[in-house]
Parts: sequence; structure tokens; C-alpha cells
Amino acid sequence: MSDGTLGPEGAALSDGAQEALQLDAADPLAHLRELFVLDPGTVYLDGNSLGALPKAVEGRLADVVSREWGQLRIRSWEESGWWTMPERVGERVAPLIGAGPGQVVVSDSTSVNILKALIGAVRLARRDAPARGELLVDEATFPTDGYIAESAARLTGCTVRALAPEQVPGAVGPRTAAVLLNHVDYRTGALRDLPALTAAAHDAGALAVWDLCHSAGALPVEADAHGVDFAVGCTYKFLNGGPGAPAFLYVRSGLQERFDSPLPGWNSHADPFAMAPDYRPAAGAARGRVGTPDILSMAALEAALAVWEGVRIEDVRAKSLALTDFFLRCVAAYVPNGPAGTGVSVRSLTPAEHALRGSQIALLCDPAEQAEPVMKELIARGVVGDFRRPGVLRFGFTPLYTSFQDVERAARVLGEVIGGAR
Repeated sequence: MSDGTLGPEGAALSDGAQEALQLDAADPLAHLRELFVLDPGTVYLDGNSLGALPKAVEGRLADVVSREWGQLRIRSWEESGWWTMPERVGERVAPLIGAGPGQVVVSDSTSVNILKALIGAVRLARRDAPARGELLVDEATFPTDGYIAESAARLTGCTVRALAPEQVPGAVGPRTAAVLLNHVDYRTGALRDLPALTAAAHDAGALAVWDLCHSAGALPVEADAHGVDFAVGCTYKFLNGGPGAPAFLYVRSGLQERFDSPLPGWNSHADPFAMAPDYRPAAGAARGRVGTPDILSMAALEAALAVWEGVRIEDVRAKSLALTDFFLRCVAAYVPNGPAGTGVSVRSLTPAEHALRGSQIALLCDPAEQAEPVMKELIARGVVGDFRRPGVLRFGFTPLYTSFQDVERAARVLGEVIGGAR
């Protein structure tokens, strides 16, 4: 793909395929692909929705079901370590988001953890400044984040203001209690400036709450280094924890003893089995727990996270950028520029600059209503991505198992679909 154009008799296809082979041969993470269950006939580029299955999970779940549950039964809370799972698995997640020990607990869903973090942030902000009554929210946020923010506002008497992330530094002020932002835009793959936006919130005396669903496991977050107050994220995307896997909650260590969770449960009590009528929160991140942990999902996640042993998140980021760069070059070479046989054209919504890009590429279809049939045809031909209305084709790149040959094939098949080839 030396000149980026489609030459006679498919020359660019041959060049692209050869380059993919060379890139895979030089990939220091290529060996990790063998740790996942993958169909050799399918290119899976939807890990930003649901990660592939790590091979170790099946055996781990079988043991939990047959031995820990089937034989040990109630004894497993202690003998198999079920009780400490939320903190133990949290310690596996922590280094992937740049968090030191004792700050991450795995429990509940992303939505529930956003509620805990937002209301907890408002309560903390108002201890120092009772007049703080505003929440700033990313206007392009994943819908649930917006729904939860509205509910948190009703529960705390706050107002909500939605705005673009780049407007936050000029909007945050003495009435702002907390700012809720997505690290990576779920629709476009745009990466937000977490250090600068966190600093802007702090300069105004507000707290920063980050949704890391599309960045945890895909790129460095450095939560501790940048002073993030709260962070939440799912574990079934780039962390490959499985459908419905429990989410994580990060609470900065300096805030933990003052963190007043809106969902106090027996599992987060300082002495859970005292069954006391009055609530005393546990120390540390454990006060982010609520009820009984979902052991089967937690065990699957714990086994899934073992694939990260010895893996540097900086190497993952480098490969992510290389994969997405290569995909964009392949799309430029293989996909017709302008309406072709199908009358469809695409252009990238994802920023070209590395500093502004997550680990997905979003292509906008023109006309927009063709995105769904294009994606369905791609899936029928063995290239799995997804689409978002109106008109967005999304392709997620999971560096632990996505190969450069996958990328080249996906772009080539996209060109065939849009070009009308059969």
C-alpha cells in the first residue's frame, strides 16, 4: 500500500496484505491472540461492545460451579475467597487505569457506580461549599450517564448542564459540584483531555468523575497521576470480562474516608455480620460495595484479567494506534471515494491525531440510513463491527487479539460491500 491508491488488478490489495503480514510478524503482543477463543473465519472488531472470550474463563467457571458451589457451597465464601473478590479483582483492574492499591472495587453495574460517584462527589463538594448545586455533563455522553446525572440531580437538588467537553474549562465555576465526562466518546472514538479537564474542575473547586468504559484496557488513564476523584467503567469491553460482567469504581484514596455512598449496604458495612441497625462504612474502597457480590460473573472476570499479566498498557496503546492508523490507510485505499456501485460513501468521524483518538474508528455513512444494511452485509461476510444511529459504522480494535491481517481484511471487505462487489 505504498501510494495509498487502488492500482491496476488490485495492486493495493496485495501490498496491503503483505504489509499486514509484516506488521503481525513484528508485533510484540501477537502471542496474546492465542489466549482467546476466536473464529479463524471471522474478523471480530466489536470488542468495544463485548470483548472476546479468554480461554481460561471456561475452566475457571466450571470449577466455580462444580467444586466451589457444588461441593463447598457456603464454605466458599471463606475457603474460596468469594468474600474478598470485589477488592481482589479491583486490584487487578487498578494498574490498567493507573491506580495504586486500595482504590478500586469491582461491583454492581456502571450505571449504579455512576450514581454512587456523582452523589458522593456532590456530598463532598457541599461539605466545603454548601452552595454548589450544579452538575456539568458531557453533552455527547452515553445516554445512561445522562439519565443517571439527571436522577442524581433530582436526589441532591442540583441542576444539570450539558455541554461539549472543550467548553468545561470556561463553564466550571463556584456553583459546580462535579463534572461527569467520558474519557472516550462511545460514538466517534474521540479521546478527551483527561488531565486538562480534571485540572480545570479542580481549579474551580469541583470534583471530576470519569467514565472509562471505552478506555480501560485500551490506553493509559493514569488516574492517580492526574488527580481523578472518581472513575467508573465496565469490564466487558476491552477487559473481556464477559456479558454483564460487574463494573469497577475508583475512589481516590484521599477522598475515601469522607466518601458518603448513597447506597449503603450490608456488604459495605464496617462489620457486615454484626447486622447492626446503624450503618458504619467500611474503610477504603470497600465502602463502594452494596450487596452480595455476583460471584459467577466476578470469577469469570478474574480469570479474564489474567491475560494482562506481564502486559504493559503503553504497548497496548502503541499497537492500538498502529492498528487504527493502518485501518484508516486501508479504508482510503480500498473503499471508493464517493458514491459507488451501492451509492454509499463513508468518512471518518474519529480524529486523525493520536492524542485525540481512542481505540475505535467510526465511519459516517452517506446516506445515513445505509449504515445498518452495510454493517449487516459486513457481518454476513465475516467482518463483525456494529453501527449507531444515525449512520455510524463502529469498528473497535482490541490490541490483545486484533491482528493487522484482521484490519486489512475488514477494510477490503468494506470496500467490496460499498463498491457493490459480490
